[in-house]
Amino acid sequence: MIKTIAAAALVAQFAVHPVASTINVGNAAELIAALKAAKPGDTIQLADGDYGDQFIATTSGTASAPITLVGSAKAVLHDPKFKLGDTDCPSGQTGYGLWLQGANYWNLKGFSVTKSKKGIVLDGASHVTIDGVSVHDIGYEGVHFRKSSSYGVIKNSTVYNTGTEEPGYGEGVYLGSANSNWECYGANGGKDPDASNYIQVLNNKIGPNVAAEGIDVKEGTHDGVIDGNTLDGTGEKNQHDADSTMDIKGDKYKITNNVAKNAYLDVIQLHNVWGKTGCGNTFSKNTLTVKNKNGYGINATDQSQCVSAKSPNIIGASNKSTGGKGLSKTPTTPGV
Repeated sequence: MIKTIAAAALVAQFAVHPVASTINVGNAAELIAALKAAKPGDTIQLADGDYGDQFIATTSGTASAPITLVGSAKAVLHDPKFKLGDTDCPSGQTGYGLWLQGANYWNLKGFSVTKSKKGIVLDGASHVTIDGVSVHDIGYEGVHFRKSSSYGVIKNSTVYNTGTEEPGYGEGVYLGSANSNWECYGANGGKDPDASNYIQVLNNKIGPNVAAEGIDVKEGTHDGVIDGNTLDGTGEKNQHDADSTMDIKGDKYKITNNVAKNAYLDVIQLHNVWGKTGCGNTFSKNTLTVKNKNGYGINATDQSQCVSAKSPNIIGASNKSTGGKGLSKTPTTPGV
């Protein structure tokens, strides 16, 4: 009887924790099959080569057993199958170089995404780490954390040549959704903001030729970290109000140790565009170069809502800015 119980427990253990495996793929068909078959703990290993098709991941890993998709920069994903009219409220359902749809706990490492309508899109995909990936030559935005994709990380990656089709929507790294799109991507059936919160953007190289903002933080998101990135705004097109390397409209972000230059106007902008959002952010130890004589290093637009909410933005005196009209038109905070 004891042996029977022990055997049953052993079977149950392996049923809950299946043995992880490495799935080697070398072409688009094999990658599609691997994305469908992957289970927690698995690694999908990309051989060098061209992968052209629609790549969608819907299976989740776990905190202790994430799913990994890894390859060198010579493993290149792209989606040539976009068809006008294939929409998913409101942006194209096809044409994403890689789409994580409700796929939590993934690690994306090393490969490239190019020549697609959008680069990497995460919808309802939390705890995803993008590490050392190259995203370039993209029609719209490069990497988008969307539809409550929280606790994500993008680090050590490069994003450039975005917005080749629609410059006004060619952001490099895009966090959340505009309030006008919450009906599609907001939480609670669109009644609440897109809760793509707690995102970390770390040590990436963004630009040149990112046609819109290098990093766009949307209203309703909060508590992210933007640290150690290098942004080159060369090639910004100033369409759809995209005239800065960073546009911060979320709350309680820590923006530190970034180096940014060549913005169309201001290097960093803060905006209150919905409710009392765009507040409680802290800027410190950033090195900014302003090329436009009318630009600021950090331009905090109307901050009255943040003051009334008792959640002001803090622009530390540790930030350094050269050119234009200086670091900030609002007072800086010593010791920060």
